[in-house]
Amino acid sequence: MLSEKVGMSLDIQVMASDAPIFGRSPDVHGRVVNGIVDLDLVKEWLQICGRHHKDACETVWWRDGDERLPESVRMVDVDALSIVPAPPSCRYIALSYVWGGVGEEYQSMQANIVHRMTPGGLDLGILPATITDAIELCRRLGERWLWIDALCIVQDDRTDVDVQIGVMELIYGTAFLTIFAAGGHNAHAGLPGLRERTRAKKQHMEMIQDVHLAVPLPTLGAVLTQSVWGTRGWTYQELMLSRRRLYFTEHQVYFECGQEVWCEDVLAESNRTPRSYHPLRYTGGGSFTTLKAPRGHTGNQLTSGYTSVIGQYTQRILTNETDTVNAVSALTNAFTKAFKLGGSVPSRAFRFGMALADLDHAVLWQPAQSVLLTRRNILGQAPWPSWSWAGWRGPVEYRVPWSTALGHPIVVESLVHSWYICEHGTLAKLDVRAIAGVGFPEEGSRKRYVPPSERTDPEQAPHASEGDLVFRTTAATFKAQRIDGVQVNEDARYEVFAILPAAGRIYLPRSTRSPSDLRLITLSRCNAVAGLYDTQVYGDMYSGGCFLNVMAVQESEQRKLERIGIGIIFEQAWIEANPSEEQVCLG
Repeated sequence: MLSEKVGMSLDIQVMASDAPIFGRSPDVHGRVVNGIVDLDLVKEWLQICGRHHKDACETVWWRDGDERLPESVRMVDVDALSIVPAPPSCRYIALSYVWGGVGEEYQSMQANIVHRMTPGGLDLGILPATITDAIELCRRLGERWLWIDALCIVQDDRTDVDVQIGVMELIYGTAFLTIFAAGGHNAHAGLPGLRERTRAKKQHMEMIQDVHLAVPLPTLGAVLTQSVWGTRGWTYQELMLSRRRLYFTEHQVYFECGQEVWCEDVLAESNRTPRSYHPLRYTGGGSFTTLKAPRGHTGNQLTSGYTSVIGQYTQRILTNETDTVNAVSALTNAFTKAFKLGGSVPSRAFRFGMALADLDHAVLWQPAQSVLLTRRNILGQAPWPSWSWAGWRGPVEYRVPWSTALGHPIVVESLVHSWYICEHGTLAKLDVRAIAGVGFPEEGSRKRYVPPSERTDPEQAPHASEGDLVFRTTAATFKAQRIDGVQVNEDARYEVFAILPAAGRIYLPRSTRSPSDLRLITLSRCNAVAGLYDTQVYGDMYSGGCFLNVMAVQESEQRKLERIGIGIIFEQAWIEANPSEEQVCLG
């Protein structure tokens, strides 16, 4: 039964067939989950969405107008069993699944693509179960066109791979429906419940006093969290960008769109039940899939959306490290379009996965507490820069580790006038959105920090290489010391250190020697909570951003700086340290 409408959760379900015993409508009661998926129910979900949700599930917030798939995109014709150029304005289904290292024999290659593009050229006998099931499902749903990455992208053609990755936002964001094979470890797992004996009965039912009761199956969000599919890097953007989603899991089939979440074991399709009482509300796959723009602190939607995406994406696993940026590029392309960044050119808006327009916030990522980050070195390539999260192996977050406040770090003023990036041996100025300070006046003898004026000189960056940031700022040396008496999780690989003398906080590897000399450079102005510095030495906090975001750096063998960690320091402590003005080359 529904455990009080304010709770919106199901503890024990009365089956819909017994609802009349209590004089109740069958709506929001249990439904029997059989061994085979009822595809008529799936069709009903799609029809309800199409009839009642209209533009809410047709349009996407990040794209203006009717942008079509480019001619380079291919589809599987499930009727002709061939791969064909995507027909103009075709309604198609996309597949999201775990590859799982099942081999290359079924993939499209330069050697077989021409044959596969002839009628009957796609041999079902060599395709793994997930793909053959997806083809069969499309047929039974009455749909003809299906997009599957392993078949529609020529895997050994680097040019084709790059082109298709570049339009992945369109491929998943335009699909009429995406099938998510979330029930197995690899492409051989199939779609549980599509065929006989492909899923075990998970629903537990009992009869008590002639009433059929059932324990609800897990929510969609819980199932995805525990699935192998939910741990993979590529599947994250496929989930986030899809408008309608049909999930095949070992428990049951779930449907999610921009307005609703439905599943086999709850009869909840009736529009007679107010959405606020819906037991499946808020149990779906992800916040980005609401198809609405991210809600930002003080209206900063780019910052809140970007930091949320990176925080979730970096928790996932990639088989190939070279995919680190590519596997989230569909989402960064969506941000490029939504906020018209870099002239709507993704390569100008994002570099190494970092939002260049919002660089003051983007550089403030912090490592997750439980995993020690290590530098990412890709065979045959120069190391990706340390200033980007993509240059490190491991999960990162945008949070303030020395504060109980929720949300991403807030920058109240930019302190770097101009940022440059090394491209093809020359320095190119970045179009970074400057955050103007409030302009509070100096009070009495208290001075405000004044950043260096713009005098970046390309000739003074002889050691800059591809991807290095070059900018003018100030630098000073402080000591970092472990904070006594602070309880730290035994599994933690990072902890908060004090910047001495009692001047601020910084997040460093737990193994850092204490005390330790740190070279710090200033990045931006911010606010913070009380208790992070010695007020008897530096005075009380004041308005207008009395803390500075700083980065701890060290010099590399190439005579440029590398990131160690991010911290904050009280402004007066920084001024009293007499920092030196420097042109920084940050790799």
